[in-house]
Amino acid sequence: MKEKRYPIPPFTMETALQKVQIAEDLWNTKNPEAVALGYTNDTQWRNRTQFINGHEEVVAFLTEKWKKELNYKLKKELWGFRENRMAVQFEYEWHDHKGQWFRSYGNELWEFDEDGYMQKRVASINDLPINEQDRKL
Repeated sequence: MKEKRYPIPPFTMETALQKVQIAEDLWNTKNPEAVALGYTNDTQWRNRTQFINGHEEVVAFLTEKWKKELNYKLKKELWGFRENRMAVQFEYEWHDHKGQWFRSYGNELWEFDEDGYMQKRVASINDLPINEQDRKL
């Protein structure tokens, strides 16, 4: 039996906000192995046009992501929730190896199992080039 990853569904406003803050804090560590621990072993993701399945693919994906997206800083906001599902909007800023900054805007749909692990993540994301002095995060 696996440990529960609190807060667990069904979510309340308080626990949904906690779950979003935990995710934001974890992704801002830019530690792929630590982030992957929040997902089920058979987690299914769609990230933009890429399909990712299971822990190993999540770790590989995040490792490559943060090699490309330097000085990554993320802010998430709860959009809505029901039972074991949440909708989140987010923005994050990063720059590439040439020094070009971007602000990426997106929406995510999350589904959790009964132990609080995310089993499904669907993310739609768009990147906007910005000047470094226009950074907000």
